[in-house]
Amino acid sequence: MPTTLITGANRGLGYEFARQYVGNGWRVIACVRDLAKAGTLTALGNGIEVRKLDVSDFAAIDSLAKDLADTPIDVLILNAGHNPQGEAPTAAEVDYAAWPETFRVNTMAPMRMAVAFSSHVAASQKKVIAAVSSGGGSVSLARGGNYAYRSTKAALNACMSGLAREYAARGLIIAMLAPGWVRTDMGGPKAPIAPEDSVAGMRKVISGLTAKDSGRFLKADGSDYPW
Repeated sequence: MPTTLITGANRGLGYEFARQYVGNGWRVIACVRDLAKAGTLTALGNGIEVRKLDVSDFAAIDSLAKDLADTPIDVLILNAGHNPQGEAPTAAEVDYAAWPETFRVNTMAPMRMAVAFSSHVAASQKKVIAAVSSGGGSVSLARGGNYAYRSTKAALNACMSGLAREYAARGLIIAMLAPGWVRTDMGGPKAPIAPEDSVAGMRKVISGLTAKDSGRFLKADGSDYPW
């Protein structure tokens, strides 16, 4: 039975990843910040193992990695994210006080997770690390607004791209995925893409990844997203 570990698994894309992987017979280690909000996950059945993890707590990441030391993880999904201001803020409206925490959650935490769990992924059959990024992280397509979130996703892409090269000799495949504008708490009710469709697309991309794809920034349909 293949295993996936998903951060930010209690809602949105993280929950949908968990639901679909459980439905396909995977073991799912679902990481949530607040166990009191994990009821929908536990209702998915016996394939779910819920773990408490606040990704902004790097010591907690290391502790969980140590606790799961003997667990091969076929697909590590770095999904947890933070977008404190949404799409609206102009340059003059940036909340500089919130920016460091956004960077910690969206860039530093996925990097710490990837490093801490690299041995678990390397010990598996599939050897995939999938970081949920955003089209907002594209530098060439950048538009004004939401500077904190967009910059942290661009930084995430840079870190994962570099890590893909550093870990290539270990057989790890690392890809960044742009889910599209999805109807979640973060995406809002006007988003045109349903979570189940976005995740189904990303899962198809993940299942088809090979070593030559490591370091790519991909859309949910498998095509390259402009850097």
